[in-house]
Amino acid sequence: MPAIVLLGAQWGDEGKGKATDLLGDKVKYVVRYQGGNNAGHTVVIGDQKYALHLLPSGILTPSCIPVIGNGVVIDPAVLLEEIRGLNERGVDTSNLKISTNAHLITPYHRTIDKVSERFLGKAKIGTTGRGIGPAYADKINRIGIRVQDLFDPSILRQKIEGALRDKNQVLIKVFNRKGIEVDEVLREYLEYAEILRPYVVDTSLLLNQALAKGENVLLEGSQGTLLDVDHGTYPFVTSSNPTAGGASTGSGIGPTKISRVIGIVKAYTTRVGSGPFPTELFDEDGEKLRSIGGEVGVTTGRARRCGWYDAPIARYAVRVNGLTDFFLTKLDVLTGWEKIPVCVAYEIDGKRVEELPASQSDFHHAKPIYEYLPGWSEDITKAKKLSDLPTNAQNYVKFLEEISGAPMSAIGVGPGRDQTIVVKEFI
Repeated sequence: MPAIVLLGAQWGDEGKGKATDLLGDKVKYVVRYQGGNNAGHTVVIGDQKYALHLLPSGILTPSCIPVIGNGVVIDPAVLLEEIRGLNERGVDTSNLKISTNAHLITPYHRTIDKVSERFLGKAKIGTTGRGIGPAYADKINRIGIRVQDLFDPSILRQKIEGALRDKNQVLIKVFNRKGIEVDEVLREYLEYAEILRPYVVDTSLLLNQALAKGENVLLEGSQGTLLDVDHGTYPFVTSSNPTAGGASTGSGIGPTKISRVIGIVKAYTTRVGSGPFPTELFDEDGEKLRSIGGEVGVTTGRARRCGWYDAPIARYAVRVNGLTDFFLTKLDVLTGWEKIPVCVAYEIDGKRVEELPASQSDFHHAKPIYEYLPGWSEDITKAKKLSDLPTNAQNYVKFLEEISGAPMSAIGVGPGRDQTIVVKEFI
């Protein structure tokens, strides 16, 4: 069977955890292919809510094997704490597989992330301060530490010494901070080695063998399309590639083995951190969306910026990811509005622009052009099929589908695992 990619079509926080969990019992492997613990997925099962940061959402499905791919950067302390937390709640994590080539976040990555962000002042990016960017920078600079290095103390020491040789100079002389001791980092990370060893495998080999045997593999992105380091609203982006191309490089699965790319899109729009956001609301509607939608970051605890649905963004996600389907989430949050605005294009310097502008300056100055759809007041949280929705809700979904460029194959009408209308099966 071919692989399927599931990713965010906006700025992240679209509800990927719910979508991954929905598909979990239909796939053998769920693979996280990029990012670190700077993003989170919330999954609601019955009356239980789970917040996942590094672990793939498939960890909550007993029949599924969760995989952390080579494209992820791992903070071992965070990962082990997450594993412990799930074990205490009765979730079996013994099937977890971790790529031997995944890179590690260290204490010096976290320190540099925090002090450099403070140093930027008003020009700050909005990083979570968890060391993700500096860890990816070391990876590209070829001085990163990989999971496999934990099992060779001599190599591990050499790599820590090499990294801290320059970083301590920056911490001391630029940021007026205390330097970090090599032995302190080495001692901590050697303790992680034996705990993590049972989970570590050649995940690229494992996944390709699974596909050859006809097993389903789901590739799960973190963050969203517009936070992609190449295709997002740079520099207000993450440090990796959440887009579909990153699924291949971050998992070791060739692109010809991917048959379907599903974009998770919220029925409105949110983002966390700095950067342009054409449909952002600063009025009571924005507060209402934030309150009803529970729009607080799973990892950061920061309130999300809220705005109306942005069709140019959705069309852009279709283009750069090759989306075959959308999974529309949080439709229920829009219940109660008399009219619902949808951004169908932008006005930039007096001209109508249908697509996401290539220029960052243009995007900063983009003003949304809205069309208004009639709302609905009926409770939709118990709807099981599209025809169960009020006519106006059905029309809203159909309108989004028409202007976004891909079919709405599933619709979330509530946070629960069973609160999803499946229009077209993904598998």
